[in-house]
Order: sequence, then structure tokens, then C-alpha cells
Amino acid sequence: MVIDEKDCKIKINALTQQDWKPLLSLIPDIKNTSNFGEWCGGDKNKEGVITLPYSIPLPIVSQFLEIVYAIPIIIDFDWGSWDEGRKIASDEKFDFNAIDLVTKCKLITAIVRNDRFCDGALVSAFESGLILKILKSIESEVSDKEERIKC
Repeated sequence: MVIDEKDCKIKINALTQQDWKPLLSLIPDIKNTSNFGEWCGGDKNKEGVITLPYSIPLPIVSQFLEIVYAIPIIIDFDWGSWDEGRKIASDEKFDFNAIDLVTKCKLITAIVRNDRFCDGALVSAFESGLILKILKSIESEVSDKEERIKC
């Protein structure tokens, strides 16, 4: 399932800690994993045909994909033209706590959607630690939000 950009702020901010739980429960496994996929191809066979490189994601990556669509936090927007997201994703020192949940979900969307056009982009985002940073920031924001509601 995909959220329309017009409704995304309301829908994402309405998600409860319980709604986020399946996604955030992946954090410990992601922390303890260093290899998120197998890279294949790029070989030339006897006939001179080259197989293009491709990735085979490990189950945790596939599980992540299922969850982000099921919650849902994938947003229907023009991610390909979203320069702000490209800058955020490429800045290794970016403070993800400085952006809201919707922007974090847009980042996840851009990474997931880009993987359909650039095979291995999602595996690379896991391996670089980008996905983990985003999830930890979501966890922090959701926990803070839940604490404010209780008070």
C-alpha cells in the first residue's frame, strides 16, 4: 500500500508506537548484520556474454520492504526530483533527528523506489548504515511522541 502525498502528514503522524513496532523491531537484527545481500553477475561466459551485476537481498531486507508497504509509510511523490532527499542521504554526518517523520518516510520511499531502477540501492543503503540511522531516528521520535501523549 502507498500513501498519497496529500494525506501523508496526517496518516504518518497518526501511526501509533504499536503501528511502528514491526519496523522498529528490525533494528537489533540490522545492527548485528554487516552483509545485507549477495552481489552476483558481472561475469563473461564462454560465448562472451556479460551478465550485468545484480544483488540478491538477504531476508532482513525483504522483510523491511514488506513492512514499509504494510504499515504503510511509502509515499507517492516525485522522489526522483527530490534534491533535498539526495543531499540528506549523501551526508554521512546528517542529524536525522532534525527532520520530521514524514521526511524520514520520504527518504525510505526514495531509497526503496530507487532500488527498482538501480538494483542494489536498497542493499547499499543497509550496508552504509543509512537505513539504520533513519530507523533509530524514527524510534526516538515515536518514543518521544508516546511519552508526550502519556503526560
